[in-house]
Amino acid sequence: MLEAGAIFLAGFWAGMINVVVGSGTLVTFPVLLLFGFPPLTANISNNIGLVAGGLSGTWGYRKELAPNKDMIKRLLPASAVGGLVGALLLLVLPAQAFSTIVPVLIIIGILMVAFGPPLQRLLAARRYTGPADGPARSSVGLIAAIFVLGMYGGYFGAAQGILIVGLMSIMTTVALQQVNAVKNVLTTAVNGIAALTFMVVAWHYIDWKVTALIAVGALLGGMVGAKFGRKLPPLALRATIIVVGTAALVKMVFFS
Repeated sequence: MLEAGAIFLAGFWAGMINVVVGSGTLVTFPVLLLFGFPPLTANISNNIGLVAGGLSGTWGYRKELAPNKDMIKRLLPASAVGGLVGALLLLVLPAQAFSTIVPVLIIIGILMVAFGPPLQRLLAARRYTGPADGPARSSVGLIAAIFVLGMYGGYFGAAQGILIVGLMSIMTTVALQQVNAVKNVLTTAVNGIAALTFMVVAWHYIDWKVTALIAVGALLGGMVGAKFGRKLPPLALRATIIVVGTAALVKMVFFS
């Protein structure tokens, strides 16, 4: 009962912070390792369980999604294909393959979130005065970067949301709450595609009790996270992302 309660609460917390910020995997994954689950089983079961939180969080942010339907149509295929590639890589690469670069990625994501507004203005000015194909090239660059982050998300996914928010903060002029809503769609797509892939090719690694506990917790957490996150003003949301991202970085570097 203690183990089940801890996994449920970890799922709830992960679902809540995934919707508002990201990095929920850094909560659930260590809890599963603590209770003795093998890393691959923990990673795969966690990935499948967190899909529920992504769905409830995306629904909670549905109003913020409406203005960016065209952007989602452009980015969603890149996230989905990246998630598929990442999920397949998880089954053939060692679990530590990304461990050395993840902290660097998180630092980059935090800096992009922190300095997003001035970088937005700088890049917007350069696009305005630059060559005519500037916006098109910028769009291709964003799609390519989303594909890479989708691949990373399908493989492990810790702080994938922070990286997406940071990336879109400097490469688009979309308001931060709307960026967060788009991030929820993209990360949910990545987790969903990866989950389907695991169920087809790695069914024997899935612990369905763990998956169910995380799924129920994350579903409720996603609802709470959306209700709370949508009320945060942009500055408070940016500060929350930076604080949680820094905490995730410290945990990965010093306590992993």
